[in-house]
Amino acid sequence: MPVRAIRGAIQVDSDTRDDILEGSAELVTAVLKRNSLTADDIISILFTATPDLTAEFPAYAARLLGLTDVPLMCASEIAVPGALPRTLRLLAHVDTELPRGELRHVYLRGAAALRTDLPQ
Repeated sequence: MPVRAIRGAIQVDSDTRDDILEGSAELVTAVLKRNSLTADDIISILFTATPDLTAEFPAYAARLLGLTDVPLMCASEIAVPGALPRTLRLLAHVDTELPRGELRHVYLRGAAALRTDLPQ
C-alpha cells in the first residue's frame, strides 16, 4: 500500500491546555474523516505549534483519541514575523490507496487562510 502525507492546520483561541487539546483533537479527527482513514492507517504524525502555544503538547490529544501505538512527535514552528498566531499544524504519514491528488488536506478555523486554494 502506498505511503502518503496529509497536511493540516487549525488556529486555536488561546494558549490554554483545553484549547490546544480541543483544537488538536478536532484537527486529527477531521483529517481522518475527510480521508476515510482509521487509526490503523496512520504511520506517524508530526505536530508543530507556533511559539505562542506552550500550555500542552498537541500529540497528547491524539493519545486521548486512542492513537496509543502511533509514533507522534511535537515541535515548535519557526517564528516568522507576521505568521498566523496560535496555530497548530500536522503532517500525517498514512497507508492509503488514495492517489496523492485525492487526499484532502485540512485547514480549520483561522488556518483556512493559509490555504485558500483548497476546498473547506
